[in-house]
Amino acid sequence: MPGPKDLDPSSSPRALLGAELRHAREKSGLSQEELGQRLFVSGSFIGQLEAGTRRMQPEYARLLDEALGTDDFFTRNCTAAAKSRYPEHFAEAADAETVATAIREYTPMLIPGLLQTPAYARAVNRAYAPTAPEETIDEWVDGRMARTRLLDHPTKPLLWAVLDEAALRRETGGRAVMAEALRHIADLARRSRVIVQVVPFSAGAHTAMEGSLKLMDFEDAPPLVYFEGVHTGRLEDDPATVGRLRFTYELLAASALSPENSLALIETLAQDYDHEEHP
Repeated sequence: MPGPKDLDPSSSPRALLGAELRHAREKSGLSQEELGQRLFVSGSFIGQLEAGTRRMQPEYARLLDEALGTDDFFTRNCTAAAKSRYPEHFAEAADAETVATAIREYTPMLIPGLLQTPAYARAVNRAYAPTAPEETIDEWVDGRMARTRLLDHPTKPLLWAVLDEAALRRETGGRAVMAEALRHIADLARRSRVIVQVVPFSAGAHTAMEGSLKLMDFEDAPPLVYFEGVHTGRLEDDPATVGRLRFTYELLAASALSPENSLALIETLAQDYDHEEHP
C-alpha cells in the first residue's frame, strides 16, 4: 500500500488528527495493517483516517490511544475533528469530497450539490425544511456553496455527473432559477471543468433507478461510495460493493446521451426556461 501523503496540520482539525495518527503509528513501528489488526479494522481504514478521507469516531479514538500509548490524545481531540457544518449522515462524505481526486455522481431528481447555484440550493433547502428560519436556510446554502469551491481549481478533482432528465425538467425555484442553474452547468461543461451526461426519458428503465450514488477515488486511499436517501446516507468502502456500483455507474453512463448531446439538451432547456419566463 502506498504511504499517505503529508497533510497540512493547519488546514483542519481532521487533518491535524490524521497527521498525528500517522506520526504516532510510525513512532510505534507499526504498519497500517498491523495497527488495523489491533483495532479489528483493515489497514486501508487506518490509511483513510491518516489521509483524511474518514472521520475518526470516538470508539476508534479510544482504541488508538490504547494501541499507541498516546494517553487520551485521540479521545480528547476526535470530537473537535468531527464537527461539521453538514448533516450527520452527510458529514463524512463531505470530508471525503475535499480530498478526492475523482468524483462520479448520479442524481435522479435534482441537480447535484457540487453543480448547484445559490438560488437553486436555496429552493432545494427551503423545500426540505419549509418552516426553518431564514438564517438557518442561509447557513445551509453557504455550506453547499462552500462545497462548490472544489471546482475553483482548473482541473482537480475530476467531476463526472450523470443527471436524469427529470432533474432538468423539475421546476425548482421557478423558471428563472432553473435557467440560471442550467446555464451554470453548461458553462462548466464548455470550460471542460466537468463531464456531464443526461439520461433522457427515452432511455427507459436503467440500472440506477433505485437512487443516487457518488463514487470517490483518492490518491492514497481506497475508493469510497456514498448512497443517499431522504435524510439518510451511508459511506461504504467494501471493495465488492464499490466495484459493483462502479459497474452500475458505467452502465448508466452508457445509456446516457453523449456529453455533446447532453450539453445541447441542457442549453436548449435553459433557453426554454428563459423564453417562458420572458415571453
